[in-house]
Amino acid sequence: MSTNKGGGGGKKKKEVKKETKLGMAYKKDDNFGEWYSEVVVNSEMIEYYDISGCYILRPWAMEIWELLKVAWVTKSGKSDLEAPIAIRPTSETVMYPYFSKWIRSHRDLPLKCNQWCNVVRWEFSNPTPFIRSREFLWQEGHTVFATKEEADEEVLQILELYRRIYEEFLAVPVSKGRKSEMEKFAGGLYTTSVEAFIPNTGRGIQGATSHCLGQNFAKMFDITFENEKGERSMVWQNSWAYTTRAIGVMVMTHGDDKGLVLPPKVAPIQVIVIPVPFKDADTTAIKGACESAVYTLNQAGIRADLDARENYSPGWKYSQWEMKGVPLRIEIGPKDLANKQVRIVRRDNGTKVDIPSTDLVEQVRVLLDGIQANLLETAKAKRDACVVIISTWDEFIAALNDKKLILAPWCDEEEVEKDVKARTKGELGAAKTLCTPFDQPDLPSGTACFASGKPAQKWSFWGRSY
Repeated sequence: MSTNKGGGGGKKKKEVKKETKLGMAYKKDDNFGEWYSEVVVNSEMIEYYDISGCYILRPWAMEIWELLKVAWVTKSGKSDLEAPIAIRPTSETVMYPYFSKWIRSHRDLPLKCNQWCNVVRWEFSNPTPFIRSREFLWQEGHTVFATKEEADEEVLQILELYRRIYEEFLAVPVSKGRKSEMEKFAGGLYTTSVEAFIPNTGRGIQGATSHCLGQNFAKMFDITFENEKGERSMVWQNSWAYTTRAIGVMVMTHGDDKGLVLPPKVAPIQVIVIPVPFKDADTTAIKGACESAVYTLNQAGIRADLDARENYSPGWKYSQWEMKGVPLRIEIGPKDLANKQVRIVRRDNGTKVDIPSTDLVEQVRVLLDGIQANLLETAKAKRDACVVIISTWDEFIAALNDKKLILAPWCDEEEVEKDVKARTKGELGAAKTLCTPFDQPDLPSGTACFASGKPAQKWSFWGRSY
């Protein structure tokens, strides 16, 4: 599309956005960046906007985000505000002044707030749909406790919920761990995260974070309470969040050269039913069988839909729904009608199977569960194949250049981490710690840090990241 502003002979502005078309021009292994841009546009998840880093989230992406939601906090009202509100990156400065008013006694604790909202960030680089954008949707939790023990316990509880979102819903393997002092949330006591890895690019990506804020904000906003002894005490606070970045991680992990591949648990449509009428076939009967299949599946709680468009061929529909990543396709033609069966095609591996119509619900459930499990197993195998354990600087550089996820013995010193960043800075970006995994391999006594030669304190994941 081009525009001609003004009248007469004005110059047309060249449009550089991706155009939606059927099929993929780029292959995932050949040009990952262009492939990713093509997938998110052609699968009708996003549309590019005129402002760099801003994207239009289309219904297909929004439905996936809705399926990932676990709680709602809503607020209504149409009155004009008495004072203008500044766009903010996070809610600490909005919420915490009121926490100091709401919390008076130990009886007011714990206080737990959760919201789903959008966030705008102006300072960022390398815009990528879902992964890094000026505006994005997220879930944001803020909690307040009387003791550090309670706060510590919740940090890990929330982190486990985030792991489940990634692994059980998005079928993306992640590592739970703690961020370094350099990489933690600046206002927090410590930060934990779930970290994913994209083998095609050799980059780690932070999936979600759960922070213990300690008492830093309590001191800043004077959030205190009267404890059971009648004494004034500072509260302990946490914050935690994940964003629509999770959708981008899923696309990068599972997508292939045909387009998007959706795990069944987050697929807006889990089964698409397509009539395949041949010449002189009883189209009315075929359509009726398709409608019956959709009704039966929907009644069983399976998200199924019928593509009855007559202006597109069955083959064209196959390609479009493959592009959109629908986990299962059901085809019903004259032969299927005669044999009282349906043909089912899996999106993840392309296998086809004919099943009796009477077994439809049971078999579809088995197949959907199998796809969900297979996507996670496949992604985990690819991720694990990229993990390299090193012990020296030379091994570290070789693994980094080979796009590996590096597990290295580290002395846990900030100056050493800064030095690693400085020594690896280049066109592809510097290496950094991704997290120190909670699942720590044995660290033999006398093991030296790969970068400094000092005694190692822990194993940490290192690499380039998004």
